[in-house]
Amino acid sequence: MRLKSYACGTWVEGEGQGAVLNSAVTGEPVAEISSKGLDFAAMLRYGREVGGPALRSLTFHERAYKLKELGLYLQDRKEEFYVLSRHTGATRSDSWIDIEGGTGTLFAYSSKGRREMPNGHVYIDGQPEMLSRKGTFVGQHIHVPLEGVAIHINAFNFPCWGMLEKLAPSFIAGVPCIIKPASQTAYLTELMVRHMIESGILPEGSLQLICGSVGDLLDHVTCQDAVTFTGSASTGLMLRRHPAILNNSVRFTMEADSLNASILGPDAEPGTEEFDLYVKEVMREMTVKCGQKCTAIRRAIVPRHLAPFVIDALRARLGRVVVGDPDKEGVTMGALASDDQCVEVRERIAELAKSCEIVHGDPNETLAGSGAFMNPVLLYCDQPLKSREVHDIEAFGPVSTVVPYDGVEEAIRLAGMGQGSLVSSIFTYDEAFARSMVMGLGAWHGRLLINNRDSAKESTGHGSPLPYLIHGGPGRAGGGQEMGGIRGVLHYMQCVALQGSPSMLTAVSDKWITGARRIEDDVHPFRKSLEELRIGEGIVTKQRVITLEDIEHFAEFSGDKFYAHMDEAAAKANPFFEGRVAHGYFIVSAAAGLFVDPAPGPVLANYGLENLRFLTPLNPGDAIQVTFTCKQKVPRVNEDYGEVRWDCQVKNQTGELVATYDVLTLVAKQRAA
Repeated sequence: MRLKSYACGTWVEGEGQGAVLNSAVTGEPVAEISSKGLDFAAMLRYGREVGGPALRSLTFHERAYKLKELGLYLQDRKEEFYVLSRHTGATRSDSWIDIEGGTGTLFAYSSKGRREMPNGHVYIDGQPEMLSRKGTFVGQHIHVPLEGVAIHINAFNFPCWGMLEKLAPSFIAGVPCIIKPASQTAYLTELMVRHMIESGILPEGSLQLICGSVGDLLDHVTCQDAVTFTGSASTGLMLRRHPAILNNSVRFTMEADSLNASILGPDAEPGTEEFDLYVKEVMREMTVKCGQKCTAIRRAIVPRHLAPFVIDALRARLGRVVVGDPDKEGVTMGALASDDQCVEVRERIAELAKSCEIVHGDPNETLAGSGAFMNPVLLYCDQPLKSREVHDIEAFGPVSTVVPYDGVEEAIRLAGMGQGSLVSSIFTYDEAFARSMVMGLGAWHGRLLINNRDSAKESTGHGSPLPYLIHGGPGRAGGGQEMGGIRGVLHYMQCVALQGSPSMLTAVSDKWITGARRIEDDVHPFRKSLEELRIGEGIVTKQRVITLEDIEHFAEFSGDKFYAHMDEAAAKANPFFEGRVAHGYFIVSAAAGLFVDPAPGPVLANYGLENLRFLTPLNPGDAIQVTFTCKQKVPRVNEDYGEVRWDCQVKNQTGELVATYDVLTLVAKQRAA
């Protein structure tokens, strides 16, 4: 097939003869690729002028629902992707990580976008900052979408997941994407993008694709664009130093080489569950995707006295690995992505062998077939503190090195000699050892997995980045972060510090701020539908006097007979109280009795309280009064109701704040006539 790019709303075939892409399994041609003739500056303009406005016109929730719809659409067509994925050298389980792991990321971001972001266009970051004594001048951090394009340059090993895990957060943010897959496996990315475009789900201009070189694309980036890169550190550094990226302060995220470590605790002797789990994990990380994962275990750091046992156990497991055509029954490891990749991995093994011993596998053995096949190779480095190769050279294939350590401090030192990694894992049942490892390794890693018998059955494993957690690491791992839930979305948004009056900032952010104008009328706010209810609308209730009988009745009814409520002398001895005080939860209950309108109506349910604080003790004879204000509305796109957050302030008879909290309710939308 002749791969095409999708640029400015149309499929474009590159000019001239393109590079031939061969099957990793059969060695036969699969596709031809070229981007010659593409107008890269026009692609950026199209994204900014067409895709950006179309995306920004949607709310966070509307974008999130489109991701869910897209994920379902791709899932229905997954078998077509599996068929083509075989040519990348992947087994069915390898492809599952790439294909369904990718659609799973769409679902995860759809869910988080709807649950953790407002159904609006502005993301509010944190609480308001009171900047003046009387509260007429306040500050609020918000995030708004960049008005440029996110350029995602991806690696060959995950042609589907690598695209979707970057597209999902930038799409939720409201920023259009230009996807540039690595050429070797771009045929799978192109197939998935064809389906995405044909679905009609994505707004016009929100997704473009480059099959081939990026040409002069980066010459045209501005401060409103973002560039993400996954691949080799040398290529990433070249891109990071591009004059336009430097001169325009373009956001650049890099995920590069990573000599990830997995550390076996001294307590994990042979026969323990942790020892067996460790060996299984190292073997799995060596063979899944043929070890072509940026998160694979490259250094198995083990107590020196356990190294022979670990090596023997790994040899036994690796000896059962069957290398070959992924379509053939019994094959457990497929091919590397290309013959060139095989050559490169063999070269890296030869460099490692200068200070390490090969203890399993022959990297130069010729395997049956014409594909890019290679045996898994295990090495042993007896003097890791003196051998730089094991900490500097990454063989991006089915390769790992057993590294012995003497003592906790040496284990920490060895892991840190990798100069920054995406992930390390710790296999131990010793909590003190785990804590020491985390404190020693945390600064050098983006993610730490602590695994043992308690978590093993549900653990996703050492090498599995998850959309809920950051993917990235310091130092040689690139210094970037991707995903991490909403953190990944905010990378494509500009944080703006607003300053002004509470009323003005309320109008801008669609969230009521204390001190802003309040609205009161003759109709109780609980009698108003979601559309009728206005931000800042509420009531001030009548007062209620709290008696000693109220306190004792609540204590008897609830069973809460804490001394501060029941014993006058003991309460007075408490430095915070002057005598017996009302229960905090009684105050909340009594407050509800003041602000609730009990009749059936638009308010469907109370589903929680947040940010509850008790500030001033309430003694018998004191009164409470509630100021109750609509703080924020979050309509649900596909439901006949939405969420309303109410600001609740409970004050005593002198105006002192007794309690403050947010009440969360579900409120019906207006019924259609």
